[in-house]
Amino acid sequence: MNRIAALVLAPLLASACSQSDAPQTGAAPDAPAPLWNTLDGLPPLVIAHRGASGVRPEHSQAAYQLALEQGADVIEPDLVMSSDGVLIVRHDPYLSTSTDIANRPEFTGRRSVLMGREDWWVPSFTAAELRTLTASQTMDDRDQSYNGQYPVMTFDDFLGFVAAEEERCACEIAIEPEVKLPAQFTAMGLDPLPALLASLDAHDLNRADAPVVIQSFDAAFLQRLNDASDVKLAMLYAGPDAEGANAGGLSLEEIAQFADGVGAYKSLLLTPAGDSTGFVEQAHDLGLEIHVWTVRDDREPLTGDTVQDELRALFAVGVDGVFTDFPDTAVAVRDQMAAE
Repeated sequence: MNRIAALVLAPLLASACSQSDAPQTGAAPDAPAPLWNTLDGLPPLVIAHRGASGVRPEHSQAAYQLALEQGADVIEPDLVMSSDGVLIVRHDPYLSTSTDIANRPEFTGRRSVLMGREDWWVPSFTAAELRTLTASQTMDDRDQSYNGQYPVMTFDDFLGFVAAEEERCACEIAIEPEVKLPAQFTAMGLDPLPALLASLDAHDLNRADAPVVIQSFDAAFLQRLNDASDVKLAMLYAGPDAEGANAGGLSLEEIAQFADGVGAYKSLLLTPAGDSTGFVEQAHDLGLEIHVWTVRDDREPLTGDTVQDELRALFAVGVDGVFTDFPDTAVAVRDQMAAE
């Protein structure tokens, strides 16, 4: 079944299953207007961008733990590849800005030039070596006091943490991994697709109804993944003129043939005045969810005077999820809007 057909049928099937077998009499009451303009009418998701990365080092277990405590609905790990083909939870393929590697004398001689930059690179180290490093806050104007405390995680470490948290809370925790630079890693002989599928299989997450969305800026990778798995997919997109982030020039109609959603940059959705550009509505008409990036309390908002204004505008336009470094703020704004 293609993805558009599945999205169209799913609400109908859910409705059919929920109907009472008792005879119905009289005219059906008018359904209440939906509170949210999301694709499914449900509250938009709060997605912890690299965990609660505004207050803990990104992609550390502490950042993910805090995000869950703050009420995030989804947590996001970025994935890169080690030299021995293991998925590592890091945003950047280089290590100087997000780890303590510069203070590790045993790795001094391991710097190299890759992708036009001299640095220490994830694909130059084994997973075992990388797991000896600790995470650091990447933004200088954020709290640095938690640096050096939390080991770099593999994707399997991350999935193990999620499984343990699910057992503790007796709940299901959704994840939204982003596969970074798959074409570049594949060119090095480190194709992330088999490793990704193996990890999902090992944790019973390689299925259409798993609480998982796989993201990438690489349309060809997502198309390959769509052929290999039924797991949900999101095409990351910053606009038609954004080099490396333009979905390979594909239209929304073409994206809808292999993806379930679009991870869109926020300026695609709203004007500076906070009005809709029509992008969300167009995507929803195609059955595509919109997860927007990235809202940060300590950065200038796209619209309005405060990050709360920005969040309200994004929620009002109908985004299905918001990536944020500060999940508690997004949860609070969503709760306020629901109560109004």
